[in-house]
Amino acid sequence: MTAAASSSPDSVPASTGTITTSVPARLDRLPWSRWHWMIVIGLGTVWILDGLEVTIVGNVAGRLAEEGSGLDISAAQVTGIAAALYVAGACSGALFFGRLTDRYGRKKLFMVTLAVYLAATAMTALSFESWWFFLFRFLTGFGIGGEYAAINSAIDELIPSLYRGRVDLIINGSYWLGAIGGALLSIVMLDTAIFPKDLGWRLSFALGVVLGLVILLVRRHVPESPRWQFIHGRGEKAEALVSSVEREIEQEKGEPLPPPAGEITIQERKSIGFGLIARTVFGRYPRRAILGLSLFIGQAFLYNAITFGFGTILSTFFDVPTGSTGYYFAVIAAGNFLGPLLLGKLFDTVGRRVMISSTYILSGLLLFGTAWLFDRGSLTATTMTACWCVVLFFASAGASSAYLTVSEVFPMETRAMAIAFFYALGTAAGGISGPLIFADLTESGVVADTVLAFQIGAGLMCAAGLVAVFLAVRAERRSLEDIATPLSVTTAADTSDVTA
Repeated sequence: MTAAASSSPDSVPASTGTITTSVPARLDRLPWSRWHWMIVIGLGTVWILDGLEVTIVGNVAGRLAEEGSGLDISAAQVTGIAAALYVAGACSGALFFGRLTDRYGRKKLFMVTLAVYLAATAMTALSFESWWFFLFRFLTGFGIGGEYAAINSAIDELIPSLYRGRVDLIINGSYWLGAIGGALLSIVMLDTAIFPKDLGWRLSFALGVVLGLVILLVRRHVPESPRWQFIHGRGEKAEALVSSVEREIEQEKGEPLPPPAGEITIQERKSIGFGLIARTVFGRYPRRAILGLSLFIGQAFLYNAITFGFGTILSTFFDVPTGSTGYYFAVIAAGNFLGPLLLGKLFDTVGRRVMISSTYILSGLLLFGTAWLFDRGSLTATTMTACWCVVLFFASAGASSAYLTVSEVFPMETRAMAIAFFYALGTAAGGISGPLIFADLTESGVVADTVLAFQIGAGLMCAAGLVAVFLAVRAERRSLEDIATPLSVTTAADTSDVTA
């Protein structure tokens, strides 16, 4: 690694020098090791908490609306207004913390965002009025939105290119492990023979806080991204970190590592202006920007068409008691997790374009079929759940690939902000309007209204899949720097905005 002083051009703020480094190539050629498992556990497990909490809210909506729950609130307000506020908070948090993550580093922000998330969840458990519940649902979302930007950027920069697709998909899919836990937990917590109506749902949130504190302890050992370090004038720290990891892995494997594939020369920077980020994402990579928006909007509407109103649909149309909906949701949550788990490797072998487009289109077509069967009156609670399970097996892999896509197809200096922007805009379109639209449709008790909700989600999912057919980037087994040359590189011109 070599460095030399360099003056900063006008368009490159706060430059500190030029550095030549092999850190990216050294990270990408590492074999899978205990160190990588530590990264996955420390960073990826927060998705389990997110799934736990969102599912608990969906399952307790009916209980919160009952007299004696301790809150004067309706089920529609929980699945509509509160859900929309949670997503609005997530969008706001993604944008706020995403900018800070690119500027101050991944590690600082993934500690802060988890702390915000935990504090707001604890306060949700103490809700005594509907406005308090709404406020802290927004702030809980604010924390989790920051997690999406900080965590996805860190994971992709620390995981070798050979495994990046499957690891990213499985980590994002682990949300559904939390959903399974939340569904089963709600069954116990909603059992009035065990807990009073005004206590069980509070303890559900409190348990999430306890689990989050455990994750916080593990996360302290996750390092800063070396890729972020060498671009932000901390090349010596990046070198020291990667060297220590290499020694640890060589000792674990009992053999020397192969030589790295090459070096890059970059202009170190203290910060990157927002204007430069915007010009890069939309001016330099317009096709990738369209792809990212399409993927996020499609998956947001599909999931809102099913998950936010699942309990209401089962109770309204199939007379499933509110205390039993958790059993059904545990089944579809399992399908959601199995999708990324079983299909994830194919995103690294068959390739991104084929897998992204096929999972989106297939899940959309299957949901159209489910809507048709539901409209005909051919489904029971069990068969409806089976249909959802199959739809979401493919949809979950596709939805997880949306996060992977926007994380890897833009330059490193813009990564966290790109994740934040596409998550916020796509989720705002489908995740804020979705709950408000679908809560009314699924609660009306009119079959045609629920069918329309399904068809909206299915149509947007198919449309996003068609966009991926033409615009998805072949990023499998390629280094992040090869997919999108860093803005700070001083020599090579980036000609990577192609789908080849």
